[in-house]
Amino acid sequence: QVQLVESGGGLVQPGGSLRLSCAASGSISGIRDMTWYRQAPGKERELVGTISNRGSTKYADSVKGRFTISRDNGKNTVYLQMNSLKPEDTAVYYCSADVSTYSGNYYLEYWGQGTQVTVSS
Repeated sequence: QVQLVESGGGLVQPGGSLRLSCAASGSISGIRDMTWYRQAPGKERELVGTISNRGSTKYADSVKGRFTISRDNGKNTVYLQMNSLKPEDTAVYYCSADVSTYSGNYYLEYWGQGTQVTVSS
């Protein structure tokens, strides 16, 4: 069984920074893309950015230049560094990962439980 656990959310003032982490654990034999999403109250879930297992990244236009995704493959962990935060960044942030396990030669998408980020003065 695979689990993804996010951490690092909280309350921050506009212009501030936060760093989210998402650690995958379990009988993992490989991880391909790791992705951050967010969902604000009353809105649909949206993609924030993604990183491949080789380190290639893509970002939503709304966060380009402010957010940075990185990963530590040895720790099965993905990070989201968020700078210059705005009130409109307030949302629950989720990570997902395409994971293969030792019990099967295929990849499945797993999700974390989410972590709240609130940007407010």
